[in-house]
Amino acid sequence: MSLTSDLRVLYHLAFTRVKGDSHADRLEAFYRQQAGAYDDFRKRLLHGREEMMRGLDIHPGDRMLDMGGGTGSNVEYLGDRLPLLHSLHIVDLCPSLLQTAQERIKRHGWTNVHTVQADATLYEPEGGPVDVVTFSYSLTMMPTWLQVIDRAYNLLRPGGRVGVADFTISYKWPPPGRRRHSAFQRFLWPTWFGWDNVFLSPDHVSYLQSRFETIRLSEGMGKVPYLLGLKAPYYVFLGKKV
Repeated sequence: MSLTSDLRVLYHLAFTRVKGDSHADRLEAFYRQQAGAYDDFRKRLLHGREEMMRGLDIHPGDRMLDMGGGTGSNVEYLGDRLPLLHSLHIVDLCPSLLQTAQERIKRHGWTNVHTVQADATLYEPEGGPVDVVTFSYSLTMMPTWLQVIDRAYNLLRPGGRVGVADFTISYKWPPPGRRRHSAFQRFLWPTWFGWDNVFLSPDHVSYLQSRFETIRLSEGMGKVPYLLGLKAPYYVFLGKKV
């Protein structure tokens, strides 16, 4: 971590305008110049990832997909449970991020972790239904997130588990037990993140709960680097296909 790396990331977040004819082209244009500094900065921005990965119920021989898994940093949170998996595929559209993931795999000597450049709505894993599907700050970057959640449901075997960590924003009048964000927060964060094609929605959690049995749902407010006193809302969802 260095100030220089942070400034590079902040520059691209603030001034790089995302261009491209397809979603894949736009992702690559956005991340290509910041892939090397991606992990250090986002470790302080993307809260709840470790909670989500460590909360997953992992069984020996499980097959797992990390959809929109980017650089593969989430894999490290599995710790000594990683060798239990038969396989873990990091699925992402962005080649620059997957190159970093491949370097991470080689560095750690992970023999059961692989990268796949593919669209999450179209990817078809070999070997049939899988046991675990995760999304770590990727649903808010997927324009067809409804289809992606449906795809995850269809790819999971009965009893399979899903884990999600991502930014969120509340409805003006959320259901009982859910966190309510202020009018200022409901304006600020969708506008702020939308500038970089990260689209916060109160509907993500609602749809996840409609598709999966809820095992755990937690909501929090996480610090945003260099925005003193401001915290962005996020959630962690663990569910099961029944």
